[in-house]
Amino acid sequence: MATISLRNVRKKYGGFLAVPDLSLEVQHGEFVILVGPSGCGKSTLLRMLAGLESVTGGEIAIDGEVVNDRMPRQRDIAMVFQSYALYPHMTVAQNMGFSLKLDGRSKAEIAERVQEAAEILALDKLLDRKPAQLSGGQRQRVAMGRSIVRDPKVFLFDEPLSNLDAKLRVQMRAEIKSLHNRLKTTIVYVTHDQVEAMTMADRIVVMNAGQIEQVGTPLELYDRPRSRFVAEFLGSPAMNMLPGTLGGEGGATALRMEDGTTVPIPGVGIEAPAGREVVMGVRPENLSLARGGEGVEAVIDVVEPTGSHTLLIGRIGPHAVTCEIAGRVPVASGSRVRLAADPAALHFFDGESGARIEVRPLVAAE
Repeated sequence: MATISLRNVRKKYGGFLAVPDLSLEVQHGEFVILVGPSGCGKSTLLRMLAGLESVTGGEIAIDGEVVNDRMPRQRDIAMVFQSYALYPHMTVAQNMGFSLKLDGRSKAEIAERVQEAAEILALDKLLDRKPAQLSGGQRQRVAMGRSIVRDPKVFLFDEPLSNLDAKLRVQMRAEIKSLHNRLKTTIVYVTHDQVEAMTMADRIVVMNAGQIEQVGTPLELYDRPRSRFVAEFLGSPAMNMLPGTLGGEGGATALRMEDGTTVPIPGVGIEAPAGREVVMGVRPENLSLARGGEGVEAVIDVVEPTGSHTLLIGRIGPHAVTCEIAGRVPVASGSRVRLAADPAALHFFDGESGARIEVRPLVAAE
C-alpha cells in the first residue's frame, strides 16, 4: 500500500495547458476513481503519475518521496491499460511472469508468483493458453495478473473495461472490486463511465478541463453535487435540469420558465432572492406521477419499459425531462401527465456560474 500526493501539478503541451494546477491526496489502500468527459485531463494525470508523461510543474510523491524524475519502473507501480497489451506469442503464464523475468527473478519464484495470481483471478486452468484463445474478460484478467505478480505499491487502471461488452463490464467491475478488497493495494482508476465510478470507488474525483470539480464518496457526490457539472455527470439516467427564474408570492416558491410554464416548489426554502436565474435539478427516480391537480404538466414523448422500471421521456414546458418509475404504469406516448417531485430531493444551481445553491426544508410554522 502507498499514499499518493499530487501537489500543484501542471501539464502543458506547447501553448495548451491541459492540467492548470491540480492537488490531490490518496490514502493507503484507497480506491480512487478519476471521472470526467473526454479531454478533461484524467488520462494525462494518470500517465504523469505512472511516469509516462513528464510534469511541467508541481510535485508527485509516493509514500512521501517525490518521483518526478524517476522512470516508470522505479516508481513501484503497475498499470493496466485499455488495450491489454499482451504478447500474442506468449502463453498466459509467460505474459504474467515476463516483468519478473526482466527483473532477473528465479524460475521458481516466477512460477510461484504466477500461480498465486492465477488462483486469485481464476486463471489457473488457462496458464498454457495464448491470448488469441481467450475471451475479452480473460485477457483483461491476464493483464491484471501481470500487474499483481509484481506486488506493486500502487495499481493504475486506464479505462480497462471500455473494450468489453455490457455483461462483461458488470462482471469485471465486481472482480476488480473484489481484487481490491483482497489485496488492499492503493488504486487510481480512470474511466468516463460514471456507473463504474459509482459502484467501485471509495472516493470519486470529478474532473473538468484539467481541474477538480469535486472529490468525495459516491453517495456524497450523488446526493450533494457542488455544481451543475457534477450533478449532470453522475447518475444514469442523468439528472433533469429545468432553468428558470425564482418567483411567487411571499418569496421564492416557484420556478418560472421562459415560455411561462410555472413549476411549484413546495416545502423548501431557497437561499436565493426572487428574480434570480437558477437551474432546478431533480433526478428521474425522484419524480412520480401526481394525483389530482398536484405537480406540473408534462407531455410524454417516449415510454421505455425495462421490466423492473418504466422510463417516461418527455417535456415540461420547453425542456426535456425523464421520469423513472418502479414497476409498470399505464401511460402511452403522446399522453399528458402531471409529475411531482420529492421536495427533499430538489437541487438548485446558479444560472450563470452553475454553483450549488443551498435549500432548507420549511417547517409548518413558516
